[in-house]
Amino acid sequence: MKPVVVGSEALSPSDVVAVARHMAPAHLHGGAEKAIRASRAIVERHLGGDRPVYGLNTGIGALADARIPSEDLEQLQRNIIRSHAAGAGEFLPVEVVRAIMLLRARSLAAGRSGVRLELVERLLELLNRGIHPAVPSRGSVGASGDLAQLAHIALGLLGEGRVLTDDGGTEPAAEAHRRADLAPLELRAKEGIAMINGTEGMVALGLLAHHDASMLLKEADISAAMTIEAALGTDRPFAEDLMTLRPHPGQAAAAANLRRMLEGSPIIASHRDSTHAVQDPYSMRCAPQVHGAVRDAHAFAGEVLERELGSVTDNPVVLPDGRVESAGNFHGEPIAYGLDFLTVGMSGLGNVAERRTFWLLGPAQARGLPPFLSTHPGLGSGYMLAQYTQAAMVSECKMLAQPAGLDSIPTSGTQEDHVSMGWLSGLKLRRVVELATTIVAIEALCAAQALDLRRPLGPAPGTAAARAALRQLVPFLEEDRTVAEDIEGAEETVRGGALIRAVEDIVGALQ
Repeated sequence: MKPVVVGSEALSPSDVVAVARHMAPAHLHGGAEKAIRASRAIVERHLGGDRPVYGLNTGIGALADARIPSEDLEQLQRNIIRSHAAGAGEFLPVEVVRAIMLLRARSLAAGRSGVRLELVERLLELLNRGIHPAVPSRGSVGASGDLAQLAHIALGLLGEGRVLTDDGGTEPAAEAHRRADLAPLELRAKEGIAMINGTEGMVALGLLAHHDASMLLKEADISAAMTIEAALGTDRPFAEDLMTLRPHPGQAAAAANLRRMLEGSPIIASHRDSTHAVQDPYSMRCAPQVHGAVRDAHAFAGEVLERELGSVTDNPVVLPDGRVESAGNFHGEPIAYGLDFLTVGMSGLGNVAERRTFWLLGPAQARGLPPFLSTHPGLGSGYMLAQYTQAAMVSECKMLAQPAGLDSIPTSGTQEDHVSMGWLSGLKLRRVVELATTIVAIEALCAAQALDLRRPLGPAPGTAAARAALRQLVPFLEEDRTVAEDIEGAEETVRGGALIRAVEDIVGALQ
């Protein structure tokens, strides 16, 4: 796989996904060495002076007024890492740890942190050799950066703490270093605090969830098109001239996708002049408006994350004119609000998908579908309970959609009196995207059953391709069977992107 280069320019979201999920190697750009060495030289000059400089020769947080003797400066950095490695809870997945390691290396390579070249190189070496620190999932309050999580990453440089193993367990980091013939890195002045101040944790969570959400936006349009068609709905509300009356970009994109997938549908043509329904339910008729609003929230969150990919969020920062200044760029509120906004949107996406499914399974018999899409209603319950699962997940999404960025609990005495809780925003978004994916998969599962029940009338080429993709793993429900297995097959089709690939092979790239 093509290596990702760190230090030449801002990373792209696709770079992060490549390293985090596909194990792409990451290398330091040769031009970054000069900036790293220059910032380190500035730090060394300050160490020779008498002026107190935060984190170099003082304590940190509420202990910033404590002056540290020169002979204890290296011990200070080790103490910072050990004391801040205070996380709790289950360990983060490997992909999140890898993303954090890459993003921290990128920030340090910008030459504003004052670390040695050796530290950046060792961080990338651990990443490329698959030595992943075991990082607890709880402990960050999203200001001063993701202190606890980054401290656990830094423990890996010291050969301390634990690392993740291929079997899903952990082992002592010292053992992994021994096998790799690596000596623990000795931290120098400024390097401990440079490892832990930054927003890389919440950015890593956000980028990976944002990537998955981008796929789900298309998949929700696909499942909606299938449902609308199977419910004998109309495509007239999605006309382009109607969309221009309210020119939100997300709405226009969702409507365009629906038009393309429903084009040429024999099912829709069969009732185009019928008076069976003057208007479809909102969950169908307003699908572009709802899906579009989620798309716009997704776009906003993406802009925030991309800006973070080119930012320096260390504290203190080393400036080219020789100053070492305390700053507040580590505060995660911009990220918290962006991720919270997207969490609300993804919760809404799941909610409207569940409403369409409910309609297919219940009131849809007024348009010729059997109750719960069962071929033997009464004797069989069909997909009745699939909607229960959706309902439970939608309720969980709604609870998780409470914005974490609204909360703040002071830390470090009164020094850190306002924090962002942006780390929790990232954790919640990640979970809501997972839930919404299952909700959409269940809609597609039920819609495929409903489309088959419309035979001999066939669906449009685009929706027919989606149905065929689902049928690779889930056969038509002729008689009741274990519904969980059907849901699992639908999930696999959606999560793996097979649904999108099948449709785009027929109608071209979706927006």
